[in-house]
Amino acid sequence: MIRLENLTKQFPGMDRLAVNKLNLEVGKGEVCVLVGPSGCGKTTTMKMINRLCEPTDGKIYVDGQDTSKMNPIKLRLDIGYVIQQIGLFPHMTINDNVATVPKEKKWPKEKIKKRTAELLELVGLDPREHGGRYPSGLSGGQQQRVGIARALAADPPIMLMDEPFAAVDRITRSRLQNEFLRLQRELNKTIIFVTHDIDEAIKMGDRIAVLREGKLIQYDEPGKILSEPAGDFVANLVGRNRSIKRLHLIRAHEILEEEHWGVPLDTPREEIKERIEESVISTVMVIDEKGYLKGIIGRRAIEEKEGEKAEDLMEEVPDNVTDDATLNDALSVMLEIGEGYVPVVDADGLFRGTLTLNTLLDQVRSDKSAK
Repeated sequence: MIRLENLTKQFPGMDRLAVNKLNLEVGKGEVCVLVGPSGCGKTTTMKMINRLCEPTDGKIYVDGQDTSKMNPIKLRLDIGYVIQQIGLFPHMTINDNVATVPKEKKWPKEKIKKRTAELLELVGLDPREHGGRYPSGLSGGQQQRVGIARALAADPPIMLMDEPFAAVDRITRSRLQNEFLRLQRELNKTIIFVTHDIDEAIKMGDRIAVLREGKLIQYDEPGKILSEPAGDFVANLVGRNRSIKRLHLIRAHEILEEEHWGVPLDTPREEIKERIEESVISTVMVIDEKGYLKGIIGRRAIEEKEGEKAEDLMEEVPDNVTDDATLNDALSVMLEIGEGYVPVVDADGLFRGTLTLNTLLDQVRSDKSAK
């Protein structure tokens, strides 16, 4: 889908090449992550793909076509682009921001309206609630969702993403990453993703291109980057605790046990006490008749609260992860809430089970013993 041949860029007044004879091929539907320190050529490479920056030498092919022979405006309109600063137009509503490229392509008004609503729902925003707002009325995470919706508006086969989640807090960032990966499984776009964060690269990429001073040092699947780094530079970039980093490669649903420790709202107090004693986390999850997670009950609640049924004894769930979250995401949430477990729900909020710190440690130990 995308092929770079001896791609080179030298900026005026600079002795060193910003990009140095880069050869790279990205297959259709793949997420290729460019990672490396500042100044290694990541963003310059990305900008050459949509001709925001022209190469000094070399070729770029998109779907077999030489981009140097294509109309640069048309090329850009056919490629989705998401940046760290998001770049929403502050004087335009969310609907108008999302509709920017379809309007440039002169789509019919009704088609634009329908597409805008579909995309806002796709990225988890209610079009009736958010469509008429302005960017200043949204949180950073919501604005980032709008940026992704705008990039997807004209259904481009290729997306370029330059540090798209860097401007939000860690927990929001993790959830945005998971939402985007969920979308990618549905939409199957070809994506070039730039980051300086090796953990994000491992989580997001089908393949990772490690760059240094404009040169390609290693191009491999995340597991290979972790297990077989090509030299000291890549090894130092990956850092220590590679077994912990492998938690990025395992999804919650892959290791959930069948025992969910979920009790209905009308469960009697005595049965809850028995379940708490049996539970490895000394806590039970409370679910409604449809299977949605409604609360938690621990030993303290049983000892201190009055009531004879689960709905009277339950307390608010401090946080949860979705079943497509990585084990590293789960670990982050556990540390954030100060608990040795985290409930797991599916995309609709239905309770799926519980991950514990011991389960995660078992994964780390098994990875070490396998080496």
